[in-house]
Amino acid sequence: MKLKRGMSMAIEKIFVKEGIKEAEIETYLAKRFDKAGYSHTEIQRTPLGTRIVVYVYKPGIVVGRSGRRIQDITDDIRNKFGFENPLIDVKEVENPFLDAKIVASRIAGALERGINFKKVANYYLDKVIEAGAIGISIHVGGKLMGSERSRFQKFKRGFIAYSGDYAETLVDKGYAQGSIKPGIVGIQVRIMKQSPKEFEMKPEEQKSSGPKEAKEMMEEIKKAGEKI
Repeated sequence: MKLKRGMSMAIEKIFVKEGIKEAEIETYLAKRFDKAGYSHTEIQRTPLGTRIVVYVYKPGIVVGRSGRRIQDITDDIRNKFGFENPLIDVKEVENPFLDAKIVASRIAGALERGINFKKVANYYLDKVIEAGAIGISIHVGGKLMGSERSRFQKFKRGFIAYSGDYAETLVDKGYAQGSIKPGIVGIQVRIMKQSPKEFEMKPEEQKSSGPKEAKEMMEEIKKAGEKI
């Protein structure tokens, strides 16, 4: 019994250690590829080594001339994080307005340039919906507009599932921080890219449905999400 417990604790420690290492790599790559429109990283362990898939909007910036920059970063990851044979694969994010992490980072950048947070948030609400999402929510927290006390401001367009299976499988989440004169501002973005399949309308139904039908469908999605 004690042996099994000891083995279980040892395995748990390995998972915790690996989780910390992956979080550190994510932070490292996010800083290195910030100007490339960094989204996220997937780490896959294979018999040949560790495959690190980096998703960015501008892969050319990541790769560099003749792949030199990607080679430098590969060597850096090997030395800093102890991977024997890291393999970096760069994937392009096709539409940055449907990627919550990229949108959050862009909002943070705009705030750092001194653009009004309401104007920035409303701009991205429009752009994300135009890109094809069915809903987006933006939460901005911190000392906004030079106020002495921290504020928390919410912006929303369309429908967003906040709980249940829909929130886990259909909602993309992204976080970023911006540094402005009064202090640090936190940005949280949620984007619901598509409706659940059971609520998708056929082309002929879309043509015949009006605002009332569309509103009723969104209410059905919301109720279904709350029940899960």
